[in-house]
Amino acid sequence: MQLELSEEDRRFREEMREFFTTQVPQEVRDAVREGRELTADEIRTAQRALNAAGLAVPHWPVEWGGKDWTELQRHIWNEEMQRAFVPAPLAFNASMIGPVIAHFGTEEQKAEFLPKTANLDIWWSQGFSEPDAGSDLAGLRCSAVRDGDDWIVNGQKTWTTLGQYGDWIFTLVRTDPDVKKQAGISMLLIDMRSEGLEVRPIQLIDGGHEVNEVWFDDVRVPGANLVGDLNGGWTIAKFLLGNERVGVAPVGSTKRSLALVKERAKARIEGDPLVRARVAELENELLALELTALRVVAHSADGEPHPASSVLKLKGTELQQAVTELVLDLAGPGGLASGAVGEPTSGLEGWQQHAAPTYLNMRKASIYGGSNEIQRQIISRTILGL
Repeated sequence: MQLELSEEDRRFREEMREFFTTQVPQEVRDAVREGRELTADEIRTAQRALNAAGLAVPHWPVEWGGKDWTELQRHIWNEEMQRAFVPAPLAFNASMIGPVIAHFGTEEQKAEFLPKTANLDIWWSQGFSEPDAGSDLAGLRCSAVRDGDDWIVNGQKTWTTLGQYGDWIFTLVRTDPDVKKQAGISMLLIDMRSEGLEVRPIQLIDGGHEVNEVWFDDVRVPGANLVGDLNGGWTIAKFLLGNERVGVAPVGSTKRSLALVKERAKARIEGDPLVRARVAELENELLALELTALRVVAHSADGEPHPASSVLKLKGTELQQAVTELVLDLAGPGGLASGAVGEPTSGLEGWQQHAAPTYLNMRKASIYGGSNEIQRQIISRTILGL
């Protein structure tokens, strides 16, 4: 297969590469390169640099900061951003609630929230999963009951990523318990400073604090914060999750991780033919995935993800995990020293110190955005016709 970009797209790629490598602060890119957990300020700094140049939310409507790009240009933007160690715009803002408000929100909601969302002046959290409603999201029980013009919300959300930084949370709530479960769900925008709302940390196996529980105890929410139609939340959720799965094959960042380990463990790789073969196999699979991603982009229409995006999600997460496993193996015993990150007395290189926490953290990749088991079902139905 011969794959060539047009002259226009080559120029576009060079423009993106020039911007990402010169206009995003080097200290933020170094943190990504070294595998360090970014601070909230570093995430904001990167997104605001992109937004100042009009590059934070290119897939939004043009009137709200989007670009009239082709799907291929969006793909190039994303790949060059990953290649340059630039953190992607916060997904909860840029890929989830932003497109939802732009599509379903009132004009007042758009004017109030979209500019602040693009610039990360509001940090959004996602309130979907519950202890008994993860894969079966329609089984959620967090309730919202009318009280005059307001809603009173009670219940719990869990696995709220980076919720400790959240200003607002977009939340699926049950507004009608007496109908088919998908039909009784609505979406509310809730200020996380509201009385009765509490964020509790969840300690992860890698030692990090990335996810949280969010509790609602008689939290009062203005009626104007309802997004879309009453009991129309399931339609909004499907729209949002469709946007979440765009760009689900992080080819650029996975290639970047593999290139870094080749550089850092060069002697070990060159001295072991089995490891060399393992690296070569991963590189070949990444190339195949990249070509598949380009085909999917070329055949996507009207902003709707191609059915083969499930293939990208499935294979992309498998390769992410395979590369982190390779890094952990190459780190050897040093990979067990996950608690020694940043300690000068550890005697370990940074990549060795980060190997185990990264490996453990990336176990989530085959679950979020629709588990890989669900993706196999989608592939069997929509592609294979089984």
